Amino acid sequence: MPIDESFPEGMEPIGKIMHSDGENFHWFWGPGKLKEASTHSKTVKDFAKRGEKIEPLGVSCTMVAVYWDSCYADGACIEACPVQVFQWYRTEKDIPAKSVIGETFDGTGENSDKEGRKDYTDKSDPIREHDCIWCMICVSVCPPQAIKVDQSNHEFHEKAAGSYQKLGSGQPNPHVH
Repeated sequence: MPIDESFPEGMEPIGKIMHSDGENFHWFWGPGKLKEASTHSKTVKDFAKRGEKIEPLGVSCTMVAVYWDSCYADGACIEACPVQVFQWYRTEKDIPAKSVIGETFDGTGENSDKEGRKDYTDKSDPIREHDCIWCMICVSVCPPQAIKVDQSNHEFHEKAAGSYQKLGSGQPNPHVH
């Protein structure tokens, strides 16, 4: 099942993943539900090898959202992205996916090779969401359709951060390029 077209409606921010630049971060949204990743044979095998339990996670990011419960580490998005928004998070910090909330990442993980993942427990994380050029290539190449790119979701990001200001009529939106 692909990421819900109405995301992030029906989900709540359950924590942040910070970028070490001190300025950028993205929300992690929950609750998650067991989806494609929980039945993908290579994913199941690698979770067992690590002694980790497959459990519902949720969605990483807001404008460039990756449904981690559907993502089974194919990596097409990583190879296709012209500005390297994504990284295999485990190539920077080899921790269980449920432990990324509250962590700070430099964005130094593998970000150009789909085979650069640690294993199939890895997830594609849009750590450099702020660099996205909205080309939508990642959406078109993701086999489980786990990615949704939608600039209008910036409002949800700001509301969760407590920084949302409704624009008056006729005012340009500074977040839309």
